[in-house]
Amino acid sequence: MTIADSEPTAAPVPSQSTYQSRVADYWNAEENPVNLELGKIDDLYHHHYGVGEVDWSVLDPTDPTDPTHSTDSTDRSAPAERQERVTAELHRLEQAQADLLASHLGPLSPADRVLDAGCGRGGGSVVAHLRYGCHADGVTISRKQADFAAEQARKRHIDDKVRYHHLNMLDTGFPAGTYAASWNNESTMYVELDLLFAEHARLLRRGGRYVTITGCYNDSYGRASREVSLINAHYICDIHPRSEYFRAMARHRLVPVHVEDLTAAAVPYWELRKQADHLVTGIEETFLTAYGNGSFQYLLIVADRV
Repeated sequence: MTIADSEPTAAPVPSQSTYQSRVADYWNAEENPVNLELGKIDDLYHHHYGVGEVDWSVLDPTDPTDPTHSTDSTDRSAPAERQERVTAELHRLEQAQADLLASHLGPLSPADRVLDAGCGRGGGSVVAHLRYGCHADGVTISRKQADFAAEQARKRHIDDKVRYHHLNMLDTGFPAGTYAASWNNESTMYVELDLLFAEHARLLRRGGRYVTITGCYNDSYGRASREVSLINAHYICDIHPRSEYFRAMARHRLVPVHVEDLTAAAVPYWELRKQADHLVTGIEETFLTAYGNGSFQYLLIVADRV
């Protein structure tokens, strides 16, 4: 069988709800520097946050490799060089998050196919392909994102292996059992979990791997906090409670095999981003407050399709 013969055939974009149309309009119009400027560094465009410890020397007003640079932490001037260092550090943390997710997809071979559901501008699909050599299909409800990501794949000369589709991830039309692995990276809050996991379970082969990294509200805190509501309003999304992920997975033959709380690992990213004057969006303090009061969590969930 040739590679072309094995490609899944996409259905036309299905009917969208009014809400989904609003989400598509939002991402078709989005030109946020925190998404675009970071991606320009190495043409890996991520639409998610970062994890890991920050190299705080990037905030120094001069080049930290220069032996004459100042170590006065009270000097918070922001020359172009400092902005570039902060941007690069934020991108490094986002890349670390993408690598973490990809590390849980395997074992995969170059013959396998994976699905990036809610792929944004396509960085995650490229990361998976570069790691495993596998075929990747990215799906986004935004035509603009799909076209942008496809152009990036062409520039990298990997468009024979990495393809992007303007489709609804709740109803892709791809053949059942096509994929060895699939994932959502911070995109589950835009859809109903039962519909989403039903489609992943349909598309994954038996024994296939599903991974998500997502923000969810903490059931033990109570109802969604004020901060969670503000995040919902900012991104036009609907953050789900933590418990609903596991209930919905169980209903659709997705059995968790690894769960990791990444909340503490995500805090440094937001602390740095809050100080990136050229990239702030106004939601940074809300995230830090929500993480700090325990109402919001950042989780990695890995599940097998049984």
